[in-house]
Amino acid sequence: MVNTTPPNDDEKWMRHAIQLAQRAYTLGEVPVGAVLVHQDQVIGEGWNLPINDHDPTAHAEIMAIRQGGQTLENYRLLETTLYVTLEPCVMCAGAMIHGRIGRIVYGASDAKTGAAGSLIDILRHPGMNHQPIISGGVLAEECGTLLSDFFRQRRAEKKAARLAARAQES
Repeated sequence: MVNTTPPNDDEKWMRHAIQLAQRAYTLGEVPVGAVLVHQDQVIGEGWNLPINDHDPTAHAEIMAIRQGGQTLENYRLLETTLYVTLEPCVMCAGAMIHGRIGRIVYGASDAKTGAAGSLIDILRHPGMNHQPIISGGVLAEECGTLLSDFFRQRRAEKKAARLAARAQES
C-alpha cells in the first residue's frame, strides 16, 4: 500500500485548497484550488489561471503537480496526496496518473467534465498503469458553494452588461 496522507487530515488540507480557490475567484478565474502533500508537507499548490495566463493547461492541479515535481526533483510523485476542490477533468486526471500520485481527494463532483467517476472514470480505468486511491466529497458543500457563487456572479455581470448595452442603443 502507498504511504499517503492519512484521511483524518483531509479536511485540513481541503481547507487549504479552498483558500487557494478563493485566490482564483478574486482573479476572475473559475475558483478551483489544489494542494499536493508529501509526508504532511506542502510540496506544490495552485489555483486556476487559464484565463489570466492564456494557457488552457493552467488548471490548479497541473500547477500543483508541476511545483511538486520541482520540489521533489522527480517527475514521479509517489507517496503524495493531491487535494483539489473540484473533481479533476480528463487532462488533470491524466497528469495524476503519469505523475503516479498515490491518492487524490476532491471536494465537489463535476457532472459536466469530472474524470473521477461523474462523467467518466479515467483514474480507475482498468487499462491504466497506475490507479490512485480516490476520495471524493470532502467538504463538498463548501467547495460547491464557492463555485456556485462564482457562476451566479458571472451570470449577473453578463446580464448587467447586456442591459447596459441595450440602454446605450436606445
